[in-house]
Amino acid sequence: MKELAKATARALATAVMLPAIASFRLRAAVIGPDRALTGSSQFWSLVPGLIGQYLRRALFARVLRGGVAPSAVIEFGVLFSRVDTQIDDGVYIGPRCHLGHVHLERDVLLAAGVHIPSGAHTHGTDMSATAFRDQPGNLHQVRIGAGSWVGSNAVVMADVGQHSVVGAGAVVTRPLPDRVLAAGVPARIVKRLDAPATVSA
Repeated sequence: MKELAKATARALATAVMLPAIASFRLRAAVIGPDRALTGSSQFWSLVPGLIGQYLRRALFARVLRGGVAPSAVIEFGVLFSRVDTQIDDGVYIGPRCHLGHVHLERDVLLAAGVHIPSGAHTHGTDMSATAFRDQPGNLHQVRIGAGSWVGSNAVVMADVGQHSVVGAGAVVTRPLPDRVLAAGVPARIVKRLDAPATVSA
């Protein structure tokens, strides 16, 4: 019965969001999909509660190229900037997260305020007369491995392995392997999560 109720709610949310989906596609044809996505995510990020979660998922499942799994949760205030994004089953995206070109694998948890831009070089840094904002960047997808947890206000600019933990406020500048706890600025591995526990005498 519970699954039937969820499926019905998803279908209703999709029906409600059809005009928003059509609006996105029209704007994407004129101004480009990424700019259209930014506007859509800013607007729909402001709908609170469970209703907002269903409406956002219905929209992003149809406009993000990688798709959004039906079990994913996208909380209040979440902003997307790249359509080349994929959100897998069981993903939780906490309030006020900002996401660029990312792949969130199964059961990833993002706490509030996590920022995952499209890699570490979203703008050029050539010390020429050209303003930084006008220099081309080198964008790439950032992958957060299955089962990983990223703490509040972390900034993740490189891949995170599976079943790893990124501490609150950490800044990930280099790829992290599977099953580690990383913290600090820049983030460093402080513990291996698959290491056997030591027993003191």
